[in-house]
Amino acid sequence: MTKEEVFNQIKDIVKDQMDDGTADKIEETTNFKTDLNLDSLDVFEIVDKIEDTFDVEIESDEGIDTVGDLVDYVLKQKA
Repeated sequence: MTKEEVFNQIKDIVKDQMDDGTADKIEETTNFKTDLNLDSLDVFEIVDKIEDTFDVEIESDEGIDTVGDLVDYVLKQKA
């Protein structure tokens, strides 16, 4: 699985969670809390879907703040 494929799947998951149109502007540098204004519940639901989709476990203390951090984490876990 390529970095671009993982990014696109994560972007789709985030888009499904949001309904205000800002998800169209998601890039690897997009911060979940400051750029997308997601609350803890939104982030939890996104992480849960990503764990199911990629069959990985994401610890809450991993320091994942941006979409790119999450993409890199998933790729590292799948390697």
